[in-house]
Amino acid sequence: MNKILIANRGEIALRIMRSAREMGIKTVAVYSEADREALHVRYADEAVCIGPAPSSQSYLLAEKIIEACQLTGAEAIHPGYGFLSENAAFARAVQAAGLTLIGPTPEAMEVMGNKLSAKAAALRYHIPMVPGTEEAITDLEEAKKRAVEVGFPILIKAAAGGGGKGMRVVEQVTDFEEQMQLAVSEAVSAFGDGAVFIERYVQSPRHIEIQVLGDTHGNIVHLFERECSIQRRHQKVIEEAPSSILTAEIRAQMGKCAVDVARAVNYVGAGTVEFILDENLDFFFLEMNTRLQVEHPVTEMITGLDLVKEQIKIARGEPLSYQQEDLQINGHAIELRVYAEDPENNFLPDIGTLQTYNTPKGNGVRVDDGFEQGMEIPIYYDPMIAKLITYGQTREEAIHRMLRAIDEYQITGIQTTLGFGRFVMKHEAFTSGNFDTHFVKKYFNADSLKNEDETEALMAAIFAVSALKKETMSGSIALQQESTSNWKKNRINK
Repeated sequence: MNKILIANRGEIALRIMRSAREMGIKTVAVYSEADREALHVRYADEAVCIGPAPSSQSYLLAEKIIEACQLTGAEAIHPGYGFLSENAAFARAVQAAGLTLIGPTPEAMEVMGNKLSAKAAALRYHIPMVPGTEEAITDLEEAKKRAVEVGFPILIKAAAGGGGKGMRVVEQVTDFEEQMQLAVSEAVSAFGDGAVFIERYVQSPRHIEIQVLGDTHGNIVHLFERECSIQRRHQKVIEEAPSSILTAEIRAQMGKCAVDVARAVNYVGAGTVEFILDENLDFFFLEMNTRLQVEHPVTEMITGLDLVKEQIKIARGEPLSYQQEDLQINGHAIELRVYAEDPENNFLPDIGTLQTYNTPKGNGVRVDDGFEQGMEIPIYYDPMIAKLITYGQTREEAIHRMLRAIDEYQITGIQTTLGFGRFVMKHEAFTSGNFDTHFVKKYFNADSLKNEDETEALMAAIFAVSALKKETMSGSIALQQESTSNWKKNRINK
């Protein structure tokens, strides 16, 4: 494998290219007209324009990406995350073109791409499931009866869903029919598939995921867990590894379950098995993501592995060079997704020009980004600017390092989630580890950052006044000393 094409953009494209370059592999960038001056385009050995700015006319066009491969002589495609990374039809088209996809098989994508078929596969290995229905709802009355058996509140979920779309919490049986219709309608609109199912609603859940790697020789290992409970609109904002709440025993149980889920579909490559953890520390299978995750750097920091290099080695047919017992957790890592969003306005995306853009440096700080000062944030794609990752020997050190890095990160011209990250790092619920996926709803509102800014401004003013007083006093003392100094008098008399 001498040349690979990265079917993505921004920070993840750059991150993949850097690992490939370290392996002596040449890279090909694809880009839309909006990304003509993007950093990943400049960094790659070759670059091919694949269409206009909208992703539906560029990054989502499988035939254009395959044509770019054939044009440049690339032998393999790394899809990154998002776009076509979990598209089974794309995976098949890549195979049909005689190319290698750096990822799992189309069959694994199909099974795990639907929550119901994923649950069916996991059940073969007796993986714990949240009580609910195991098939799509076809009979409303039967579904209502099952909901009563499970007990309210219940959760209606789209089988093909993600990101909170097609999801409804139902508090009482009288609301069931209306919420069911809303969930189905949203599922059809978002995914073209109205299949939904129900689960017991876990009231205070933690979102814990396990990283897995599988090779083409049947070896599968897990690389421990990531805590992903700090979310807004069902989307992660802060992740850390390891979780502050898991015991060694629960970690081992979850790890084994994750490996079994991967084994159920003969999984190859990097994947993530997601679980929810309730207030009793009981865990339940949620879904599997058949790709590299946004938050993979925290796993890299605590294991010392480069997951992109591992993906490439697996795609080349190499066996894993380690077994489960060879792996261990070293230290603690935290990731903050730096979005071009306004936390004070319900995290709505913000667009504009990066008038100032200076990244933090120093020991234990990593920034995966795809922008530089003067660049514009395009409106066509995900608003993530960068991933800020800090590492420490302890969780406390990683938190303090994150606070330092946030303070050093200089971005002007747009609103970002840096201030929100600072708020979380300082909040007692986070520092104590006593939080769940409702953190934002429980503790954060538009005034949170304003109050913090006002407090910081007040402290700065107090500090400035104090410094001025000291300077004034210092000056007065100096003048007094000058007027009364015998040395000065003697010098004048002479």
